[in-house]
Amino acid sequence: MDSSTTGTSSEQTVVGGHFMTTHWSLVLQAGQSVSPEAGRALEELCGSYWYPLYVYARRRGVAKEDAEDLTQAFFERLLERRWLSQVKPEGGRFRSFLLTSFQHFMRDEWRKARAAKRGGGAVLSLELLQADERYTHEPLDRLSADQLFARRWAFEVLEKALDRLRAESLGEGKAALFDLILPSITETPEDGFYESVAARVGMSPGAVSVSTHRLRIRYRGLVRDEIARTVASPMDVEDELRELMDTLRNAN
Repeated sequence: MDSSTTGTSSEQTVVGGHFMTTHWSLVLQAGQSVSPEAGRALEELCGSYWYPLYVYARRRGVAKEDAEDLTQAFFERLLERRWLSQVKPEGGRFRSFLLTSFQHFMRDEWRKARAAKRGGGAVLSLELLQADERYTHEPLDRLSADQLFARRWAFEVLEKALDRLRAESLGEGKAALFDLILPSITETPEDGFYESVAARVGMSPGAVSVSTHRLRIRYRGLVRDEIARTVASPMDVEDELRELMDTLRNAN
C-alpha cells in the first residue's frame, strides 16, 4: 500500500498544507465540556474499534460472556466522558488511548462495574453476538494480546475503507463492476483476470485495468483517511500508516 497517497473526505483531510479537524482531535479539544459534535465523533470511533478490545480481552484469558460484559461496560464508562479530561492532546492517537484505558479498566475498575446489571444502560450498540464467532478465526496460537489488538485494528481500518469504497461505487452505479474487480483491489490479480472481467461486463481488458488502478488509488486514500480520523496531527498519520503496514506484514 502506497502511504504517500492522500485521501479526502468532507470531515477531515490535509488541505493547503493544514491538517484539518479529525474525529479524535475534536474529542480532545472538547475535553469534558458539553459538545454534541465531539460526542458523536467519539461514539463513531468507539463503534469502529470495539472488536479489537474484545479480542484483546479474550486473548488475556477472559471468558466469552465476561469479555462481552467487560467490553460493553468499558464503553459505557468511556462514553460517559469520565476519562477524557486526562488525555493529553500531544499524545493524540485514539488507538493508544483506547488500549491504555482498557488495560486500566480491566485491572482496576471492572470489578466495580460487574455489580451492575449485565447489558443494562448500554450507550453503544455492539455486535457482541457475532464477536465470539469472529474470534474463533483469529491466529491465537502465536500472537500475544497486544499483537492481536494491533492486528484487528489494522483489519478494521482496511475493512472500513473498503466499505466506503463500495458505497462510492454503488453511488456511481458501478456496484456490479466493483464486485468483480474487488479481488484485484487488495491482491495481485491472476493471469487473465482483466480479460475475464471484461467479457462479463462488456468492457475492454484495458478499461478494466484502468478502473482497477483508479479503485486501488482511491482505496489507499480511504485507508489514509480512516487513520486520519483517529489521530490529532499529520505526523501521527504517517506513524500509524507505518505501524499498519508493519502489522499487516506480520499478520499471517
